[in-house]
Order: sequence, then C-alpha cells, then structure tokens
Amino acid sequence: MPSLLELQRVMCESLLDEATGANDAALQHIVASGFAPAQRLSIHRNTIQGTLARALGLSYPAVRWIVGVELFDCVAQRFMRLHAPHCADLNAYGGEFADFLQCLEHAAAIAYLADVARLEWAVNRALHAPQVPALDLSQLAALVSDDHDRIRFAAHPSLSLLHSDYPIDAIWRAVLQRDDTAMAAIDLADGPVDLLVRRRVDEIEVLRLVEPEWRFALALVDGQPLGAALGAQPNSQAPEWLARHLAEGNFISFYLRAGEP
Repeated sequence: MPSLLELQRVMCESLLDEATGANDAALQHIVASGFAPAQRLSIHRNTIQGTLARALGLSYPAVRWIVGVELFDCVAQRFMRLHAPHCADLNAYGGEFADFLQCLEHAAAIAYLADVARLEWAVNRALHAPQVPALDLSQLAALVSDDHDRIRFAAHPSLSLLHSDYPIDAIWRAVLQRDDTAMAAIDLADGPVDLLVRRRVDEIEVLRLVEPEWRFALALVDGQPLGAALGAQPNSQAPEWLARHLAEGNFISFYLRAGEP
C-alpha cells in the first residue's frame, strides 16, 4: 500500500504526462465508479492541463500571439510536464517559462522571445504583488549622517529590473495592441534596453532607464549599501535618481547591517 505522498506523486505524474507507463501506475489506484479508471483519469487530466495552459496564456499573452495559439499550447504541454504548480495560486505559476523558452530549440528562431516572456512575467508579478506601503521617508530623515552609507533598501514587491539586447518593450506593446504597423517598424538593432517594471495606483508601468541609472537601481535592489552604490556611479545624477526612486515609492523599508564600517 503506497503512502499518501507516494500516491500523490504518481497521480501528479500521470495528470501532467500522457505517457502510458505513468498512466498504468495511476490506474491501479483509481476506483471504477460510473466511468472506467482510464476515463476518470482522462477527465481530470484534461481539466488540469487545460487550466494550466490557460494560466500560462494569461500570463504570457504576447508570447502566445507571437508563436501562435497551436504552438503555444504544445509548448505549454511540454513545460507543465517539467514544472508542476507549487501552490494553488495560478497567478504564481509559470515563473520558469522564460528560461524554458531560452533552452527550447523551436524558439531559437525568435531571438527575443525569451526576453519578451521575462518582461511579461515581470508585468504579471507587478499586477499580483501584495499591497505594501512605500517607505516612510521620515524614518530616513531620523538617521544620523554616519549611517547614511550603510543603508540597504528593500524594493517594493511589484518592482523588477530587466535588461535585454532587444527592444522588448516596444515589441510587447505592439503585439498587445495588435499594431502591425508599429511591429513592422521595430528594428531589433535598437537594443539594448534597460527596463524598470512596477505597479502604480491604477496601472503597470514599463519604463526605460538610461544604463547608469538602471545599474544604480539594480545595486540598490540587490541590497548593496547606499554608499557603495553611489560610489560606483561617478555620474553626478545618482543622488537625483535616488530621490526619484524614494519619491515614487520603489522601496518599502531599509536596514543597517550590524558591524559594517
């Protein structure tokens, strides 16, 4: 008699994979009641696979349009066999899809596809990120000047930073707007682009940053001390960039690591 965990694993493999061996392993644990075990398994498999494919399609609408519905569904089937959901929230499903596309031979002909998927996942994260208040700037004002260089910020959960060799923001917008003229006018050589994605009160923003500002923001998001991030930017605009990030609520908290000089 298999344990509950073993039974769950067998069922998961069977529901996400139509290989005969996996089916046989699950069928012996299914009771025939109105339908044969194979029919009952097929009903659940179709429901689960269809649900996961729709979830991926909602998270990656531009990718789905670029490759076409039929190919996208085939790729989704392959993806879900390797990446089962880890929680019941389908908005959190599919974070590995861009890396999967990057390694997929059939997607190699569309060089920018994986990066468009990364942008779409950042948009999805921003859309579904928890509501968290921005950093109270009065807390920063209360610090003594000797602590300023040791500040490490925590980014808002809706914020992502992306780099691509291609103008993926222009591609993404043109695809979602079904603007064939805009799509035809895109020059892939117009990259690279450095993007900031975040949720504002009533919209998701996808913004291009100049490369030095993007690297400065990346250093702060990665948790580097403020002094080090400023020191790595000889550009005199860095304090202005910091002020704008703080004013726009891109950080939610800060801390001072004990023992740092």
